[in-house]
Amino acid sequence: MADPDEHATDLPECPSAQGGGLLPPELRAWMLLVGATGAVEQQLRSVVKERLDVSHDEFLILCLLAEQPGAGLRMTRVAELLGRPKTRLTYQIACLQHAGLVTRRSVCGDKRGVEVALTDKARRLLTDASGALAETVTRALAQSVGPAQREAVCGLLPDLAGENSGA
Repeated sequence: MADPDEHATDLPECPSAQGGGLLPPELRAWMLLVGATGAVEQQLRSVVKERLDVSHDEFLILCLLAEQPGAGLRMTRVAELLGRPKTRLTYQIACLQHAGLVTRRSVCGDKRGVEVALTDKARRLLTDASGALAETVTRALAQSVGPAQREAVCGLLPDLAGENSGA
């Protein structure tokens, strides 16, 4: 893997980080997050397709479900968390179910409630791919933000902090 520090000093500060514009600090911070997220998503797409054979949006669903040990989530909650229309989510869940990566079941006592959960196959795939996915996120962030933003992001991603110090 290329050294993330190799390009970090070459990167100009993100225009949103410079301040002096019309945006209050909260919106400037949000724009930095949007930019960093876009860079990560762009690089993750190909790794997700290669390793998991799912779309990026389906991958986000798998990630949400992976954080629910031993349980699932109601589809309405998944739609809320991802900010996706329920109709689009229904299609994505059907694709994931067809691939054997999620199960769907009715929620006891609620005729309309549907809960989705990861299958063992999905858990194995995510476990096997987790190293490559984490490396991709770290590399994308290291290459997409300037030094000041990188320092701020390091608080969220300890591995990036280690690479930042040359460890």
